[in-house]
Amino acid sequence: MNINFQLGTKDDINELEQLYNDLNDYLASGTNYPGWIKGIYPVRQNAVDGINSNNLYVAKHNGKIIGSIILNHKPDPTYHTVNWGLDLDYSKVFVIHTFLVHPQFLKSGVGNALIDFAINQGIKSQVKAIRLDVYEGNIPAIKLYEKFSFKYIDTVDLGLINQGLNWFKLYEKLL
Repeated sequence: MNINFQLGTKDDINELEQLYNDLNDYLASGTNYPGWIKGIYPVRQNAVDGINSNNLYVAKHNGKIIGSIILNHKPDPTYHTVNWGLDLDYSKVFVIHTFLVHPQFLKSGVGNALIDFAINQGIKSQVKAIRLDVYEGNIPAIKLYEKFSFKYIDTVDLGLINQGLNWFKLYEKLL
């Protein structure tokens, strides 16, 4: 499959919002591994913020957005409470946020391609590590990260218990 990666633009916002809604509808109809909820996360504002900050990337196939990822230097405050592989300033770390694949393209290699893209962007940007958090019940995502040699660091509470999301696993890949 031919996938093109590029920085998201303002022209992508409506399509990203539709992708978020389509994915959340799909998740609500079956096993909701990430625990995302339509209207709560991800939402249009996540796309707007990522595009305005120049850190939201889209994966396109035949001109259609089939996946997206945000790579920034903004960790959840809980990240500062654990011992990572390296003690790094976050200017030297990419944090993955809002990583998703369109439901029609699940299990087609798009997730692999997005993680590979993130790693290559990290190398190009000369960051020393990529970090992320993943809901402990999101087994497909955990398997994907471990396949790409992300190392489990700790399990933390990100304060989302009111959404039924008690524990998140933190992972890191040193570059």
